[in-house]
Amino acid sequence: AFVPLEVLLVTLILHKLLESREKRHLLHKLNMVIGAFFSEAGTDLIKILHTFDSSAQEYEDKLKITPQWKDEDFSSVGSELKKIKSSIRAEKGGLRRLKGFLDTKRSFLLGLLENPNLLEHDAFTDLLWAAFHLTEELAHRSDFDTIPETDLHHLGGDMKRAYEALISEWVDYMHHLKKNYPYLFSLAVR
Repeated sequence: AFVPLEVLLVTLILHKLLESREKRHLLHKLNMVIGAFFSEAGTDLIKILHTFDSSAQEYEDKLKITPQWKDEDFSSVGSELKKIKSSIRAEKGGLRRLKGFLDTKRSFLLGLLENPNLLEHDAFTDLLWAAFHLTEELAHRSDFDTIPETDLHHLGGDMKRAYEALISEWVDYMHHLKKNYPYLFSLAVR
């Protein structure tokens, strides 16, 4: 009498295990895409947007990842990042440089957005959308000397959204490297 019930339980458990394994495998592949993003554009974009952040000194020491970091360090920084608010000021200058950089990365960002597997990683997809939106906003402006205050404020908000998403995803990616690819982590830390 219990055999059909046992078969059902075993089938459900095996199905869950296979599903979990498949999801881990997909996330592993997604981390390869995320790694390509940071190598090609993300790290440089963080550096450029960092120059617009007038409050960066308050939290940049917390983001200096070292080889000694443990899982707890990554977790605590991840939760602290949610409390930290950057103070991006578009009027600090350098919008031409940012626009030029994003223009050169436009097709790369579009290619990443076309990847259907990214739907499995909401935070990274949101980061890509934020970066692409910022690219579009800057592409529609040609004269950065006469930008109205309202446009500067809007651009600052777009830059802040992209910057905070970048930092959060970068910390997660560094954690992934530490756990799975120590040689790449060592290079990234250096």
